[in-house]
Amino acid sequence: MSLIEETDKLMLDFEKIAKIAPENKVIPVAVQNMDTKEVILIAYVNAQALKESIRQRKVILWSTSRNKLWFKGAESGNTFTLHHIFVNCEQNSLVFQATPDKGGICHTSYNGKPNNCYYRELDMETGKLKFLNR
Repeated sequence: MSLIEETDKLMLDFEKIAKIAPENKVIPVAVQNMDTKEVILIAYVNAQALKESIRQRKVILWSTSRNKLWFKGAESGNTFTLHHIFVNCEQNSLVFQATPDKGGICHTSYNGKPNNCYYRELDMETGKLKFLNR
């Protein structure tokens, strides 16, 4: 993991879409656990990733850092079955409702227990990130 995944310092990347937009036609997608309603992660899809997600009924995203299809969980084994796709009013973002096929849902963990990707909360008084599971 990199520094940004381990720090309590807020380092939001407000330039992300601007950096990737010229080369990639992507839209954000929130991946939500269908059973718990927990937001697992926010990622991106392009037309190819959306088509493959529908075809395979699995969460398949577009990796903006690697510039290729990202079959969520292909390396870790933490894959997701896709059940529903919701489209927002402006048709510029999606929600994938999915269920984890096995325990872990993020590449991060704490004391050997899997996290979801939202494992820190912003302390609005200090501006620091608090780890929820510590």
